Amino acid sequence: MLAVHLVSFFFSKLQEDPTKKVDRFLHAMRLHDDQLRDISARFLAEMRKGLSSESNAAAAVKMLPTHVRSTPDGSEKGQFLALDLGGSRFKVLQVKVREGMGIRKGGVEMEEKTYPIPKDLLIGRGTELFDHVSESLKNFLHEKNISLEKKHPLAFTFSFPCEQSTLDQGLLLNWSKNYRVRGLQGKNVVQALRDAIDRTGGMDVEVLAMVNDTVATMMTCGFDDQYCEVGLIIGTGTNACYMEGLRHIDLVEGDEGRMCVNTEWGAFGDDGALNDYITDFDRDVDASSNNPGKQIFEKMVSGMYLGEIVRLVVLKMAKLGLLFDGHVSEALKTKGKITTAHVAAMEEYKNGLKNTRNILMDLDLTPSSDDCVAVQHVSTIVSFRSSNLVAAGLAAILSRIKQNRNLRTLRITVGVDGTVYKTHPQYPKRLHKVVRRLLPECHVRFVLSDSGSSKGAALVTAVAQRLASQRQQVDETLSPFRLNQEQLQLVKARMRTGLEAGLKSKAPSAIKMLPSFVYHTPDGTEHGKYLALDLGGTNFRVLLVNFKKGLQQNSRVYHKIYTIPLEIMQGTGEELFDHIAQCVSDFLDYMGMKNAHLPAGFTFSFPCEQTAIDTGTLVSWTKGFKATDCEGQDVVSMLREAIKRRNEFDLDIVAVVNDTVGTMMSCAYEDPQCEIGLIAGTGTNVCYMEEVKNIEKTERKKGKTEREEGMLEGEDDKQGDRTAVEKKKGDAEIQKMCINTEWGGLGDDGSLDDIITPYDIEVNQNSINPGKQRFEKLTSGMYLGEVVRQVLLDLTRGGLLFRGHVTEALKTPGIFQTKYLSQIESDRLALLQVRSILQQLGLDSTCDDSIIVKEVCGAVSRRAGQLCGAGMAAVVDKIRENRGLDHLNITVGVDGALYKQHPHFSEVLKETARVLAPQCNVTFLPSEEGSGKGAALITAVARQKQ
Repeated sequence: MLAVHLVSFFFSKLQEDPTKKVDRFLHAMRLHDDQLRDISARFLAEMRKGLSSESNAAAAVKMLPTHVRSTPDGSEKGQFLALDLGGSRFKVLQVKVREGMGIRKGGVEMEEKTYPIPKDLLIGRGTELFDHVSESLKNFLHEKNISLEKKHPLAFTFSFPCEQSTLDQGLLLNWSKNYRVRGLQGKNVVQALRDAIDRTGGMDVEVLAMVNDTVATMMTCGFDDQYCEVGLIIGTGTNACYMEGLRHIDLVEGDEGRMCVNTEWGAFGDDGALNDYITDFDRDVDASSNNPGKQIFEKMVSGMYLGEIVRLVVLKMAKLGLLFDGHVSEALKTKGKITTAHVAAMEEYKNGLKNTRNILMDLDLTPSSDDCVAVQHVSTIVSFRSSNLVAAGLAAILSRIKQNRNLRTLRITVGVDGTVYKTHPQYPKRLHKVVRRLLPECHVRFVLSDSGSSKGAALVTAVAQRLASQRQQVDETLSPFRLNQEQLQLVKARMRTGLEAGLKSKAPSAIKMLPSFVYHTPDGTEHGKYLALDLGGTNFRVLLVNFKKGLQQNSRVYHKIYTIPLEIMQGTGEELFDHIAQCVSDFLDYMGMKNAHLPAGFTFSFPCEQTAIDTGTLVSWTKGFKATDCEGQDVVSMLREAIKRRNEFDLDIVAVVNDTVGTMMSCAYEDPQCEIGLIAGTGTNVCYMEEVKNIEKTERKKGKTEREEGMLEGEDDKQGDRTAVEKKKGDAEIQKMCINTEWGGLGDDGSLDDIITPYDIEVNQNSINPGKQRFEKLTSGMYLGEVVRQVLLDLTRGGLLFRGHVTEALKTPGIFQTKYLSQIESDRLALLQVRSILQQLGLDSTCDDSIIVKEVCGAVSRRAGQLCGAGMAAVVDKIRENRGLDHLNITVGVDGALYKQHPHFSEVLKETARVLAPQCNVTFLPSEEGSGKGAALITAVARQKQ
């Protein structure tokens, strides 16, 4: 009864506009934008599921890694064979990729031949299919007069779902497109091809890469457009691929760079994700297919099925009397009688209705004018739904790319191939319009692929060869930075030799081993208020440190920072020390302590020779200071004289120390086992507690300072002409003294020449002190960025970076600061952010460039950490042997931005020291307020030992 009423209802509507009749009948296929956004969101969720190792097994959209890691950059070159297998025929090609031609400085020439595949091979054994392919390949070589003796690289386009673990192997997951070849599912199809080539014999062919047609399409368009990072096929089947960040692909190890992911989106909906959008016609198409329940999305959009959907709709409408006066022909009942080519013909702009009439008459129907309009509209709705669904899927991919890159807007190109896109007159325009409507913030360009699947496979191979060649050249460039254990042992031995030589009385040494006249580390009983003055760069700090009596490791610090203007840094010595005295006066005013006669420690982080704890003769200025009349003078005396000239306050300057000694003392207050100080920052240095008996310095004092009088009380005055070190050897209580090694000078005598690279030589020659501080120039923050810049410059000149374009920025000394190494090497930093840093430096980089830059930074900073670790191993082993111990437990106090802020430097240093000094257990303790608080502690210790 219901059927009768339905028929009556439809008959009553026969006289209305035929398109409205179809609109109502197919309302479920007419998708509005909210529905498309919903479908897009569902596909985005399916993509995430496929990329995750936890959910991939159950995911309908497999998101297969292709191991294609880069798109073309135009520099590819070479001659390749290509096989393209994916339909009822296959192609063999010779592809020549020429450098220096075309839009992107490259060009591609091709010769090809198409070979049929007998139908019995589509359902036969795998060996038979690949034997046919291999024999056709040999025939092509003969026909084109291509040498059979010469080795030929071959690219293989295989347009079926495969799981790839490398670029040159792929396990077939399942057949599609009417292929039912036996014995290959789950097998490596590349190996099957290789075996067939061996069986055929008489040719030397190496299969280098296997890709599917979607990836090949992206690569072909990418050769002409650097923004092409998406491939799209809308033909007999449908698929999409895109460049994904490797860190998001759980199925592949590593997180640096990108990889093309083959979405295999035709299976979208196989898990029921599209059930509420599937119509009865889709269910009928699926039920009568070769793979029911599979490739649901593909069956809604691709050329293999669009004609059949139209046939089923027209058949149903005819049976309901809505078309052809209810007449149904046998032809209309026959599967496959309406094809996607018919759909395209029906929608032609001028001849569409005429074509529709002819197609219907060929089906033994007698259509009226309204019937033709209605059937044409059915075709339009079915194909429009296809383009809408493809647009929704594409919008999801583009949204993910934009989100991955954290961009507000995205400029991108989509490479497209496939008969539906190429032959349907309205399809491309509809697709483009909907994508741009769904993603107004994306600037999307669509490029039709030219011989995409074949040419693209050759380009994949060409890119793989370019990357392999590039990889080899980069490895060769960086190999001198990669130190092996034998080299590090030699550095350790040379450092030990330098330490020993520096302690000798007469032997000259690149490592100065300066006595600091600090004989004790803190014992926790220090108390009282002490002033600390800290000059080591463009800032000057004044600190008041209050050590609480009876509370070990308890102190309170107050401080102010003052700027040293450039005109003061490069003026006279008197002006500099007057400025320092003025800053101290201001601080005492600020603290309300102008009348207090405080003991003070002076951290002076420039090379000084000391003959007592409260004297220091400046050897030379560094760090941009050029104040006159200071070098060769006692800086403590100059400060005392400036304070006297000011005549506002008085200070008891007890000690002058450098920042390394201050760092050791600061950490020793926290950890009694701390007897080494390390600075790894702008510069590098180490100090440690040496046995006094080993210090053979013979420099003599001209009398005793007031401080020495106090510290050496009880000594015979007849010792006045001996050094303070020699006097201490006679004191039973004094066994150790802190030695400021100034280890940055290692190599000044040529002892490191075998590990110094051409880039280090360039940095040294362009420095303000050529030939000096060679170890420091390999290891410290002041120089690492410049070493990196020299390497990047060389790689760019060799065409391995930045497309060979040497910018003014790259030629600018000092532009690549060491802080950029720390940022670029951060594990949390995506390559996109690396590119952003490089762009700030005027370096327009690709993703591949960013990977290489990060690798260069890593090689340079790792070497720095290893060298410091080797040096530290020499120091701790010396201390252990000094004390006659089989095993030493010791702590190193550390300060410096390189150690504290670089993501890997500290760990490399620690690991190297551990391996090279296995009998030492070394703990590294980062210093807080090291150089300033350390000066106060030295002052407190010196006071207590009086």
